[in-house]
Amino acid sequence: MGTILVLAEHRQGSLRDVSLEMLTKASQVAGQNGGEVVALLLGSGVDALADKLAGYSDKVLYVDNPLFADYNAEKYQLALVELVKQYNPELFMIGHTTQGVDLAPALAVEMGMPFVSDVIEIELADGKLQPVRQYYQGKVNANFAFKGEPPYLVSFREATLEVPEPSKQGSIEKIESPLKEDIEYRRFIEYVEAEVGDVDITQSEILVAIGRGVREDKNMPMIQELASAIKADLCGSRAATDAGWLEHDRQVGTSGKTVKPKLYIAIGISGAFQHLAGMKGAKTIVAINKDPDAPIFSVADFAIIDDLFKVVPKLTEKLKELVG
Repeated sequence: MGTILVLAEHRQGSLRDVSLEMLTKASQVAGQNGGEVVALLLGSGVDALADKLAGYSDKVLYVDNPLFADYNAEKYQLALVELVKQYNPELFMIGHTTQGVDLAPALAVEMGMPFVSDVIEIELADGKLQPVRQYYQGKVNANFAFKGEPPYLVSFREATLEVPEPSKQGSIEKIESPLKEDIEYRRFIEYVEAEVGDVDITQSEILVAIGRGVREDKNMPMIQELASAIKADLCGSRAATDAGWLEHDRQVGTSGKTVKPKLYIAIGISGAFQHLAGMKGAKTIVAINKDPDAPIFSVADFAIIDDLFKVVPKLTEKLKELVG
């Protein structure tokens, strides 16, 4: 197997989690067939980021140039066309993020690369790469076979797997920027960060999440009591935020936020694909729902199949005892 090249995504001086998730998956695939995992980093003043990437890859190639101080899809595309030609990987991985959705399709078209988007898994069958996508709200997985010759391109869904502690000591090589001059027809103006409410649920270690099963606002004190007992933050599905039980900045899912807490307690959430995509990266998931066929149970570590209005008060009482 050849090289798996992974584009490291970063923002305001920090690596995005999806970068390490892709390198983790690339290492799993390469380990089955003797490939090499190479992280590719474009930026300015990114030595520290390169050092971190070395813990998850066999080699880090990085461009340190003021032209890449801020993300610009046009600049990235101009540079990546040359770099992919130069290093000729078997597989090129880009995060399926706002940045990746902007960049990957245009790059695939320009270079004529076979491309599969929103990949959740990459498997090997008879020595050949098979990316996996989901359909019908996560009910069906589809395996794809690439047509034509490599390099192949995938965009990899974020929060798909847990990132282990760094275990590699990859080499680090600073390379020349393929882009020598700035471009004027597409420029970075400013970075505008979405407003964060009183709690940033993406940083929470414990989350209590609610869905349509809570029924109405008057039942929220019961939920809040449980959250308070374990010092958890509240979040919810789109149904919960649309109903006004929670602010919209606490919505989890594809149209909300992606969270990866140590503990996620889902109460009255059926588990539509859009919600699962935003929380299945949690380390431990506890689901409470009276429907035994609720999709949320497919990702839950612990399932409580019963009426939440019976379970939650008893669970709160027990947790208060344990907490002391």
